[in-house]
Amino acid sequence: MPTLWFILVAAMLTMYVLLDGFDLGVGTLHLVAARTEQERRIVLRTIGPVWDGNEVWLIAAAGTLFFSFPLLYASSFSGFYLPLTIVLWLLVARGLAIELRSRVDNQLWRAFWDVAFFAGSALLALFFGTALGNVIRGVPLDAHGIFFVALWTDFNPFSQRPGLLDWYTLLVGLMAIAVLLAHGANYLAVKTSGVLQERAWHLSRRAWLATLVLTTLATVATFWVQPQIFKGFLARPWGAIFPCVALAGLLGMGYFASARRALPAFFSSGAFIAGMLGSTALGLYPVVLPAVNPANNLTVSNTAAHPYGLLVGLVWWSIGMVLACLYFVVTYRLFWGKITQTQADAHY
Repeated sequence: MPTLWFILVAAMLTMYVLLDGFDLGVGTLHLVAARTEQERRIVLRTIGPVWDGNEVWLIAAAGTLFFSFPLLYASSFSGFYLPLTIVLWLLVARGLAIELRSRVDNQLWRAFWDVAFFAGSALLALFFGTALGNVIRGVPLDAHGIFFVALWTDFNPFSQRPGLLDWYTLLVGLMAIAVLLAHGANYLAVKTSGVLQERAWHLSRRAWLATLVLTTLATVATFWVQPQIFKGFLARPWGAIFPCVALAGLLGMGYFASARRALPAFFSSGAFIAGMLGSTALGLYPVVLPAVNPANNLTVSNTAAHPYGLLVGLVWWSIGMVLACLYFVVTYRLFWGKITQTQADAHY
């Protein structure tokens, strides 16, 4: 049962990155992709009906973590208190930017919120990437599962008291930005046409090149910084399917962007994200939060809730997920198709 919940939490976090990832990419790109007020309204409309719904997956994953792995929830949310607070403010700033930019008909007002939308989106991508880097690298957990991570210390990932930021976590953060830029650009290519779509293709190809370089560097660095990843694959050779999915997605992103096939390019960037996150989860398992001292690792067995609670939770979780999936299917089906200037002007 703990293994099943490990898979379910990992799947929910992957869904969050897949869905909110493209609108983080759109937010980071929108100052470059859109040059006029009309174009910015179109860009905002591409994510307008779905961006807040996409963030539900993050909240749902946190709630699921709370009842399935309570010790992991307590340790990680207290230890990462500073970065989580920063993430909260960035989410607030980003949401305010989307909702408030059109409330006042003033160029300076709109420009302020456009910059806030860009900064919130870009910094969220960076912080989520560095958070993943911290989880892979390990944190200074003590024997009681308690730790605190400063924003930075000596920028050395092999330190006994590492900070949130070091050269490895920043590398993973930069890779996350590149990946989500490509994902967002591919989404823009799906939802727009004309000049905006041409710019989206141009940005997609550039982001793909950055993703290719940074993924190569981050992969090599990951096997060096966290040997557990390599050991995890040796113990479960069937898990090679996840790197293969990621590689196919990476190659597909480049090929379909060059061929200007929007939907396959978007699904390819999604496959790359899913493959990379799946590879990370498989490589770390059964560890859910590595410690600098491996004796203090948090695992699926020493952090899981009581089996009865996990069983009851599975019933209610299944009902909630069915309803959530139906909501997302209906929402995206109603929102299908290219965005027109008329639709954008009516909302933004």
